[in-house]
Amino acid sequence: MSPKMRKLSLPGLLFLLLFTTSPTISIMAQSSGSENTITVGLFILLALVFISGVMLVSDNLLGLQARRYGIDDLDKDKQGGFLKMFSDKRPDYVDGSFTRLKEGYDIKLKGEARSEIRDAMVSTVALQPPNFIGMSPIPKVVVEEGAEVRAGDPIFFDKKRPEISYVAPVSGEVVGINRGSKRAITEVVILVDVEQRYREIPEIDLASISREDLVKFLLDTGGWPLLRQRPYDIVPAPSSTPANIFVSTFDSAPLAPDQSLILKGQEVAFQKGLDLLARLTEGTVHLGLDGRGAEAPMAFADFNATKHYFAGPHPAGNVGVQMHHVAPVNNVDKAWTLGVQEVITLGKLLTERKYDARRVVALTGDGFSDPHYVRTYQGAKIADLIKDQTNQDGLRIISGDVLSGEQKDEEHFLNFTSDQITIISEGHEYELLGWLLPFKARPSVSRSFPNFLFPNEPLSPTTNTHGEERAFVVTGQYESMLPMDVYPQHLMKAILANDFERMEGLGIYELSEEDVALAEFACTSKQPLQHILREGLNFMREQG
Repeated sequence: MSPKMRKLSLPGLLFLLLFTTSPTISIMAQSSGSENTITVGLFILLALVFISGVMLVSDNLLGLQARRYGIDDLDKDKQGGFLKMFSDKRPDYVDGSFTRLKEGYDIKLKGEARSEIRDAMVSTVALQPPNFIGMSPIPKVVVEEGAEVRAGDPIFFDKKRPEISYVAPVSGEVVGINRGSKRAITEVVILVDVEQRYREIPEIDLASISREDLVKFLLDTGGWPLLRQRPYDIVPAPSSTPANIFVSTFDSAPLAPDQSLILKGQEVAFQKGLDLLARLTEGTVHLGLDGRGAEAPMAFADFNATKHYFAGPHPAGNVGVQMHHVAPVNNVDKAWTLGVQEVITLGKLLTERKYDARRVVALTGDGFSDPHYVRTYQGAKIADLIKDQTNQDGLRIISGDVLSGEQKDEEHFLNFTSDQITIISEGHEYELLGWLLPFKARPSVSRSFPNFLFPNEPLSPTTNTHGEERAFVVTGQYESMLPMDVYPQHLMKAILANDFERMEGLGIYELSEEDVALAEFACTSKQPLQHILREGLNFMREQG
């Protein structure tokens, strides 16, 4: 049964019917004192349960049939049907598609960034080939150490797809081409100029340009790597055309940045970016909007795109979850995704005729003495951003959020799409009988710990996993953390067994690492689900 259409559980339905009919049965029994009357009353109750079950099934079969004919976003609140009266009430400001998600979990942490943006002084930035899934280990670098580059100048290209240019996010001097194991290039480091210089980008008429020429424009200017293709979460092939394009305008991950704050002052570029994306697809540009609040997300309410509101706990803000409930992807019907700041960069290729890789990054976590936002550049050096900002030793630096981010040290650089740095305490200390005496509140979905008594109280996490990897047993935890029509535990086991057909049948094409990160957090077996999923996606991609 689809979570999207599961409005009332069968136990809840039975309770409701029992509650409404039991007074009638009791009155009938008292008035007649006859066992036959009670029997008749029970028969009526069972008949009501049967009829309700039939209507429950029919409502869901109607939804499945609608999805089969391509009308997946039927507005359930405007349909008839027995369950309409029990459906969740949509916010008054919603005009259009609204989906309330039940599965998931909101992790409340200390260290949320204040709504203040400061300018950060950055010495170096880096373009990192490992940020791009599927790129050959040693891309072709077209600059040498000591070379001067402008923002938007080509830096390297993938030998498998040489038509895609990866360009400099800033102007300055190339001061390092760093290598890792097997001489794979890990970073191309640029010393940032005080006064930025930009490669001039030719003007185009978006209304008249052909799609083919628009693709060439993006390939040449560096805009193409801002796109991500689902499945696989890779830079799409220039020859491909997406069925739809999705942009999530809110992030529900722990301590995630406020996208409406980031958008402020960039509205024109954002709309121009959406217009550009609309020329790249024969389908629709979909905006996922935040429907969790009592008031409308006004920052994104007036843009020209198809809007869908989502409410519910994390991962409601994940673009993969939103795609699943609007237009699911598969190996044939692919979709492209972008973040808000990537759309703004695309828009500035047209409005300002330059590759503008400035980024607003949230500094979050209780490891910061004063969490706030900074204005910097894509791939900025982390040491420059967190200098004099931490309040203790023994900290874990994460490029991204605590669930799906990547561990870094101060000398590393922000990942290509990261708009958040999280710093939390390392979990080096040993907690005596921690699971036997669970007195200390901690981020956990388990009700064994006292944090469930104060669900809105932010907590201080550590990296301690409170246990080692265990037997991979069926617990049902994953399904309660993922609001999608997939069975993640069965899928993970199919990946471990390299069962191609089961992976495909169990919905691997719809998932990316961030979608299963919450399930990994909740996993009793301590399984590395994100790593397992990536191995499965790579296996499927290699199989073609």
